[in-house]
Amino acid sequence: MTSAPLLDVRDLSVSFLQGGKETVAVDRVSFSLERGKTLALVGESGSGKSISALSIVRLLPPGAMATGQALFAGSDMLSISERDLRAIRGARITMVFQEPMTSLNPLQTIEQQIAEILELHGMRGREAMRARVIELLAEVGIPNPEARLGAYPHQLSGGQRQRVMIAMSLANKPDLLIADEPTTALDVTVQAQIIALLERLQQTYGMAILFITHDLNLVRRFADTVCVMQKGRIVESGEVNAVFDAPRHPYTKALLTAEPKGDPIVEDDKAPVVISADDLRVWFPIKRGFMRRTVDHIKAVDGVTLQVRSGGTVGVVGESGSGKTTLALAMLRLIRSEGPIVFLGSRIDGASVAEMRPRRRDMQIVFQDPYGSLSPRMSVAEIVAEGLTVQRPELSLDERREIVARALKETGLDPATMDRYPHEFSGGQRQRIAIARAMVLEPKFVVLDEPTSALDMSVQAQIIDLLRDLQRRRSLAYLFISHDLRVVKALAGQLIVMRHGKVVEAGPAEKLFAHPENEYTRALFAAAFRNQAESVNGVG
Repeated sequence: MTSAPLLDVRDLSVSFLQGGKETVAVDRVSFSLERGKTLALVGESGSGKSISALSIVRLLPPGAMATGQALFAGSDMLSISERDLRAIRGARITMVFQEPMTSLNPLQTIEQQIAEILELHGMRGREAMRARVIELLAEVGIPNPEARLGAYPHQLSGGQRQRVMIAMSLANKPDLLIADEPTTALDVTVQAQIIALLERLQQTYGMAILFITHDLNLVRRFADTVCVMQKGRIVESGEVNAVFDAPRHPYTKALLTAEPKGDPIVEDDKAPVVISADDLRVWFPIKRGFMRRTVDHIKAVDGVTLQVRSGGTVGVVGESGSGKTTLALAMLRLIRSEGPIVFLGSRIDGASVAEMRPRRRDMQIVFQDPYGSLSPRMSVAEIVAEGLTVQRPELSLDERREIVARALKETGLDPATMDRYPHEFSGGQRQRIAIARAMVLEPKFVVLDEPTSALDMSVQAQIIDLLRDLQRRRSLAYLFISHDLRVVKALAGQLIVMRHGKVVEAGPAEKLFAHPENEYTRALFAAAFRNQAESVNGVG
């Protein structure tokens, strides 16, 4: 006789009532999860993955209504009392979210935040709690945990912050861990470390894991079973290898083949150089003592030389903290730096704010997070037209709207939606809005800072195709920052590998991918492509 599953979801449906109209987000979903096992929920943005998971712990936003059953250890989470729910949530069921910086309190130390979880669920005594916090930090691989107790979230790297989130989720030894895109914002080496950590902790605690992700390569490596969701429904489910090796549903087949394809635009080595930097340095002073004297420097960017040609893409890769984004911000003159920067033939490293203002229309940036980079209080038309208002004040409202409409159409969006707000769009559509905002001024140079990392694979492929098409038609110069080397391989003709602020290897991307010479580059590429190779070869 088989034992009952730890989690048994039956005919779960979730709907939202907005403006008198009911929208179904999850439609009669059923799945089960045994102790010590991992179930992955996969699908595109808006497929209902996260909503399904949030329903289990009743963390749905206002206006949402859930029906069906979510049986956890025999108790229906959808109907138990608030008191019983509080006893389970945060103790027996815990969650790790995608972005640790928004999940951690910036005003509390790491010790305070983990101790709060322990205290809420019954632990008393400051010394006992401190000892448990140190134990948890050590367990998740935080080096020298005692020295980190007083640290604030901004003083930790992305991987360390996610380890802290995992420590908080393990504080009360849960039976079920819900991991909602826990590696999306992390570079490839840290991703591998976090997955290995979750595997080890699962064996130690015997906990079940509900794993939500858009990275099918991670699912292949990490999960036992998988449910494929589309438009709120499960269209296919089963053991991971069986589903991935012989998918039956057309949507599953499409997901498995959805990844950035094609080759970068061939760069003309005689094309004009749009922007260049020579021995660029960004050093942040470390000040100590009563007089706040400078005792050392953090060398975020240390002697980087590069050039980006018209119609070409320079990819910048490296682990978190390697200096990639700092380099881009310095090139845009958004932070102070030392060393010559030449843009469109003129030195700009010494330019004042007033001198830089007219040049801003020729240099733009697209950020990583389409949810955080768009103001929720502004319509799409206002967001895209913001640069026009500053740079071309002579335009009338109708002229601005006409230009916005063209920009939206060019990026694959319906101009009729320009008066809607960001929350009414999917993640991929929001990133297209961000790209339209950057392109509306017809720039010559665009920094793309992790523009696809928050998107699922099928949308990643669409965005890369869009960026390549825009580059081909406008001869744009791109500086492309990413930790996803498959995306870099599809877009970048030149490649720079950074570590600790320095360039450890640079050259034609095709050559570096085929024959990396530096040991760090080889390790970085191995971490990036290992999961992909396992997925292709069927290694679980």
